[in-house]
Amino acid sequence: MRLSPLQKYILLECFNAKDFKINRGKLGKFYDKQKKKPRKMLVTKIITQSLERLINKELMIGFGIRTAHKWFIREVSLSSKGRIEAKRLLGKQGSLPFKNRKKK
Repeated sequence: MRLSPLQKYILLECFNAKDFKINRGKLGKFYDKQKKKPRKMLVTKIITQSLERLINKELMIGFGIRTAHKWFIREVSLSSKGRIEAKRLLGKQGSLPFKNRKKK
């Protein structure tokens, strides 16, 4: 399954949390480590889209408030599928960013 770096971060943060549940306010720390940071308004939108996509893939469960037009996600927790995926991410070895050189 293909996941973005933000989605991997979300899965691992939930996996390390007690009861596998985390408040969405803590997810903005992902961009503190980035060199190029998006604007504050865009960060919220990006995190919301990532959470909704993880929920659609059945990796997470969202808790929040429902209005007539949309959901406002306050907390998320891992589903059983999400725990399996997070364990797989922990065991996967990262690759080094070497460029492929062409031989002459």
